[in-house]
Amino acid sequence: MDKRDRAAIFRERIVQIMDREGISRSALARHIGCDRSTIGQLLVDGETRLPNSQLAADAASFLGVSTDWLLGLTERPERPGDLVEAAVSVTKAERTAADQQIIDWLHEAAGYKVRHVPASLPEVFKTEDVLRWEYAAFLGKTPDQAIRAMRQQIDWAHARSSDYEIAVPLHELHAFAAGSGYYEGLEPDVRLAQLEHLANLSRSLFPATRIFLFDAREVFSAPLTVFGPVLAVIYVGRFHLAFRESRRVRSLTEQFDWLVREAKVDARHAADYFAALKDKV
Repeated sequence: MDKRDRAAIFRERIVQIMDREGISRSALARHIGCDRSTIGQLLVDGETRLPNSQLAADAASFLGVSTDWLLGLTERPERPGDLVEAAVSVTKAERTAADQQIIDWLHEAAGYKVRHVPASLPEVFKTEDVLRWEYAAFLGKTPDQAIRAMRQQIDWAHARSSDYEIAVPLHELHAFAAGSGYYEGLEPDVRLAQLEHLANLSRSLFPATRIFLFDAREVFSAPLTVFGPVLAVIYVGRFHLAFRESRRVRSLTEQFDWLVREAKVDARHAADYFAALKDKV
């Protein structure tokens, strides 16, 4: 870049921040330890003078932007550490994937396709009896709270404001039907009603909501949700890892789409599969 162009960018950007924050030339000079006349010379229209590295770094630090941005080397004003924090955040997660944070993210991504791999059965499709059993001994969220959150999300699904794709591992469904593993102790009649509920909702919400079933021995995924191009979230238990940087979102979108391509049961046949599982209860 020509020195004159870079000097012009520096002047425009530093004046932009000073005007926005109400910072005078005297205040800037005082905080970065230079003469007011030095700042004045740098900000004269048509001047080709650029600050030395120390002055540029001190000015950027005081103004809360990156030195690279002031000098026209990037279009992002955030400092490197702020960029990382904005791209990846760790937020507290409720045990249920239908917590208020998820609801807020769904509204943020309105109109975009939402892709979801649940930690167990899809929360949005769980019956009230299953939720009451699941949260009876859980101190962080009562069954009634979980049910209200589920109703909020099912209302969102019925509104059909976004396409909703869900990928569920087959072994999770077989364990549920058999009442084994995580689902040990869940009464057969509750499991039968849940499978019927899954089948009915799969039919009534299709094609806006589509459930794909994959074999985790061939393909695998941690619990995750991709909210269109807006963000992608990995659920790790107590926390969500939320990614907003576009390349990370694309990578997790590709991960989900891989599960769909390799699915053993297509969304068109998911309802029949759930109904057939009742014979295994």
